Amino acid sequence: MKKLDTRRRLFMIGGLAALATPALVGRAQAQAFTGAIDDGPREQVRHNVMGFRTHQWRDHFQNLRKGAILCDTKSRALHYWSEDESIYRLHPTSVPMSDEFTRLGYTEIVLKRREPVWIPTPGMRERDPTLPERVEPGPDNPLGTRALNLSWTFYRIHGIDNVAKIGRRASNGCIGLFNHHVEELYDMVEIGTQVRFI
Repeated sequence: MKKLDTRRRLFMIGGLAALATPALVGRAQAQAFTGAIDDGPREQVRHNVMGFRTHQWRDHFQNLRKGAILCDTKSRALHYWSEDESIYRLHPTSVPMSDEFTRLGYTEIVLKRREPVWIPTPGMRERDPTLPERVEPGPDNPLGTRALNLSWTFYRIHGIDNVAKIGRRASNGCIGLFNHHVEELYDMVEIGTQVRFI
């Protein structure tokens, strides 16, 4: 009888542990992810991290020539794979504020700009004539500390002046990253790095 009671206890403890494991793993993953971010609203990023989707580069690109960037506008994340597959990065992003501003498909990096000047597009100035004609590099620059121009006119992957935008639909078509993330990406990518927006 005593042996049966012990087995029942072990079975119950094992069952409870199995039920708790997914919640603990999810919480640990969210904490591990947000722990790597030194700036920005942690709660917002923690909430968004559970929406990240796993992607394999082969599902989107034929090869990794010059590396590849996947901008997932649904889960608001950027994936980067280096050409030799030794580096993979996943970063939270801001994405276009509406479907009207969202462009999907393939493009590539055509220009890398350190400490970029921001000049509002003609469409932005039409919607908001109060915008400045240009913003010089600095903390108020909407492009942050780095900009990666794409082959699509006016589309970029860039840093951000307001970290509260990360994880939100907040841009006029661009993908925004925390400045320390775009600085790392800037150093890894080259002209011709392939990019896909989904």
